[in-house]
Amino acid sequence: MKKVPFTKADVEKWTNTYPTPFYIYDEEGIRKCVTDLYKAFSWNEGFCEYFAVKALPNPSILRLLNELGCGADCASEPEIVLAQRSGITGKKIMFSSNETTKREYEIAINAGAIINLDDLTHIEFLEKLGPLPDTMCCRYNPGKFRNTNDIMGHLYDSKFGMTYEQIKVAFKTLKDKGVKHFGIHAMLASCCLEEDYYPRLAEELFELVLEMKHDFDISVEFIDLSGGIGIPYKPDAQPVDIFEIGDGVRKVYERMIEDNGMKLSLYTEMGRYITGPYGYLVSTCVHYKHIYKEYIGLDSSCCDLMRPAMYGSYHHITVLGKEDAPFVGKFDVVGSLCENNDKFAVDRKLPKVDIGDYLVIHDAGAHGHAMGYNYNGKLRCAELLMNKDKEVKLIRRAQTMEDYFITLDIDPQFK
Repeated sequence: MKKVPFTKADVEKWTNTYPTPFYIYDEEGIRKCVTDLYKAFSWNEGFCEYFAVKALPNPSILRLLNELGCGADCASEPEIVLAQRSGITGKKIMFSSNETTKREYEIAINAGAIINLDDLTHIEFLEKLGPLPDTMCCRYNPGKFRNTNDIMGHLYDSKFGMTYEQIKVAFKTLKDKGVKHFGIHAMLASCCLEEDYYPRLAEELFELVLEMKHDFDISVEFIDLSGGIGIPYKPDAQPVDIFEIGDGVRKVYERMIEDNGMKLSLYTEMGRYITGPYGYLVSTCVHYKHIYKEYIGLDSSCCDLMRPAMYGSYHHITVLGKEDAPFVGKFDVVGSLCENNDKFAVDRKLPKVDIGDYLVIHDAGAHGHAMGYNYNGKLRCAELLMNKDKEVKLIRRAQTMEDYFITLDIDPQFK
């Protein structure tokens, strides 16, 4: 059974200052997760976690991760700026973008970030901006791989990365143009709970490393395993053992890299794994409805958490104060948008829910608030950070109606 690291009494206290809905993140949970990740890969001297900013682009969270030694995986100009203003700079930024604009590349180059090329043609595109950086990474898409799912899609249909033939041409071209330091990146699955995913991915990329050395005398200096490690959204699913994963990669590394007299650094780009389980969307029941089905209506909507509406994703729900109460039926848990997919759960078994009850939606710490939007004019909710003493601080205020008018260039009488 999934548990919440706070109680109904805690939420009642917090809502005196911060009304629902709001996101709350467990600082101690995030700290432990990152610490364990670094321990699991401590055998690799150059290991670094480049947190996927897209998962939770909050400066307070990024500052916490910077304190823990993390870099930042960025895919846009705003994400680079968020990283820099959170203390993450230079080559601690991995810029993995696609269909990238001239301005974004200029921002990344000026930031001193490692640029991870998504396409062979981007070499010529980059050259028009000036000399190529001395360190370059290329994103690989082998076209097929055992571990994949509906979130990532089939690799043949994926817009990301270069083919086997293209990435070899890219590295040869980059070397000929004076690039000195090379890396390979690949993300071939998403939300994967199979502990052999990273070892299998490492094996695939290490083979490419050996070919680059043999064919072009290029010594690849780092491998970016990206993200892809999942979290157990459903109560009966088991979390991955990060130490088992780290040890599995170590064995492949020793066999393929060390035994060939080579050495390289390993990077990861976790997002979901690091913050996902430690974020919660807290809402209040405002209505219930009985027609052809039973509905529980919340003061939040898929504007706050769109994964269930977008992917049909499961997020566990706890009714605070009723954790041990028996189920009384199946309910659709919904928001108030003018869209029928505005549902957090369908036919979910729940205890009796009363108006005013607090419902906590689990595993919302990644791709939750980050994917929010303003349909029906809904205002984005606040984000809070909870420390080990259950004290909370506001790390992003809720939007107000005035936010709708701040960016308008209109007659002041309408503001």
